[in-house]
Amino acid sequence: MAMEVELTISDLAERSGMTVRTLRDYNERGLLPPPKMKGRTGFYGEEHLNRIQIVERLLERGITLNGVRRLLEAWDRGEDLADVLGVAATPTPPPPQGATPGALVPAADLAERFEAVPDGLARAVAAGLYEPVDQATYRVAEPALVEVFDQLLDAGVTIDRALDEIDQLRIDCDHIARQFTDIFVRTAVREFQRSDRGERDVETLTAQLDSVRTRPGAITATVVGRFVERYVGSVVTREFPGVFPSGA
Repeated sequence: MAMEVELTISDLAERSGMTVRTLRDYNERGLLPPPKMKGRTGFYGEEHLNRIQIVERLLERGITLNGVRRLLEAWDRGEDLADVLGVAATPTPPPPQGATPGALVPAADLAERFEAVPDGLARAVAAGLYEPVDQATYRVAEPALVEVFDQLLDAGVTIDRALDEIDQLRIDCDHIARQFTDIFVRTAVREFQRSDRGERDVETLTAQLDSVRTRPGAITATVVGRFVERYVGSVVTREFPGVFPSGA
């Protein structure tokens, strides 16, 4: 049986990449579960590491610390989200099905789906799968991620592991997007700042802006596709020798 992880607040700071001061602030705000006390020393575990990740993801999505605390409290207690979100409790029409942008999903369905995983629904929101609308409804935030998540579950991956995979995928995509944006700033934006900012300069910047909004997706799809083909080909050759034609 695996031993329970016991971390001091300094250990927790090192493992999570946070400062001790920030973690103490999270504790004071009620964002983290209380530590297990042994004498005068508090010890933290995996649940605290998971909760820190959730808090950081929610903050990245523009939710304030107080908002994060109220959401986590609502999730933990299974309360309605109307008061948390500041919306009126109005009847919600039957939600449409399907993972399309903005598609509505009953909160009860998601609560049931993620009930076996600690902070499961909070992790799903933090990973960008869903976002709350009111006390009874969530909407699909990113259909592509929901589709991959469902495929992982269909393949027998546990919900806990699937959430980890989706969160990492979101992080990787965010990193790529930031890279392209940084390149755009270091080239097109800097060039425009050094220009006379005339009509022709504005037209050039506009064209470059249109390009950075569309080309990264095509470039990334092509490069990732080639890597996937290479890695999958290696797996097929290794695991199923002689079963598939060379290059299949």
